Amino acid sequence: MKKIGVLGAGSWGTALTWLLTNNGHEVTLWSIMEDEVEMLRTKREHTSKLPGVKLQDSIQLTSNLEEAMTDKDVLVLAVPSPFTRSTAQKMAPYLKKGQIVVNVAKGVEEHTLMTLSQIIEEELPEANVAVLSGPSHAEEVGKGLPTTCVVGARTRQTAEYLQEIFMSPVFRVYTSPDVLGIELGAALKNVIALAAGVADGLGYGDNTKAALITRGIAEISRLGIAMGAHARTFYGLSGIGDLIVTCASVHSRNRKAGYLMGKGYTMKEAMDEVKMVVEGVYSAKAALGLAEKYGVDMPIIVEVNKVLFEDKSAADAVNELMQRMKKDELGVELWDDEK
Repeated sequence: MKKIGVLGAGSWGTALTWLLTNNGHEVTLWSIMEDEVEMLRTKREHTSKLPGVKLQDSIQLTSNLEEAMTDKDVLVLAVPSPFTRSTAQKMAPYLKKGQIVVNVAKGVEEHTLMTLSQIIEEELPEANVAVLSGPSHAEEVGKGLPTTCVVGARTRQTAEYLQEIFMSPVFRVYTSPDVLGIELGAALKNVIALAAGVADGLGYGDNTKAALITRGIAEISRLGIAMGAHARTFYGLSGIGDLIVTCASVHSRNRKAGYLMGKGYTMKEAMDEVKMVVEGVYSAKAALGLAEKYGVDMPIIVEVNKVLFEDKSAADAVNELMQRMKKDELGVELWDDEK
């Protein structure tokens, strides 16, 4: 049994708290909002973000960050990506040297173009930072439905230690040394999911969705490889796996926000309707910034940014993508008559 502090009581933090407690660990769940803590303490359930998932009586609930972090073997950082840096700064006084911090949020910081683990390492240089990601909607994890994820860490020892902690009969965990690739796949798929939702809102079909998923992973992998990530990561759980589930699932808030924009909502109206942080909106500008920095062609990312921030109509954006110049899919192979 390990002592674990989960920092962030949104849907994902709550679901992981349920999972880790079910795995036999002693878990403390922290929220910065006292009213959220009181609701969880009284109802043993997050009634707005994860209804129907009852938290075990053994779970400790607190709004005191020091209490949530002290004497913990592992800290799970589950706050929305826009609050990763500020939360890490608050954690600094209570962190012990070498303490494992597992980031489970997904995003890239807009003004620095840093991944979340890079932010955590900057703010908490004495932490042992790892990531957990994959196709894992909180609503299904909280119901005990079979799910697979990947844990990325700087050392095999840390990855396998966390694999043992999170693994269960319904939650299978793989390990990987490619922390950068895992985080890029996790963050950028949210931007592609916005596009998939827009297509649904416009009334397009399965062909369109398949095209966005396929060309979306091509864009993500091009960027990731240019940044030094491993190509195989993008065809694994945190790449194509997470992209498929986020583009297709009714649980996906990124897809839902895109769907509403396809129906004519503004970005702000769509985010207000979803009522949770839409990570893809925050990562879209960062994705564009990375594409420009590394000289990578990412046409879907470009068009999503125009729809989000330049008032371009969704239909015009799709038309622009469809009528781009003709291209070869592989771009590297010679035809038989050219060899």
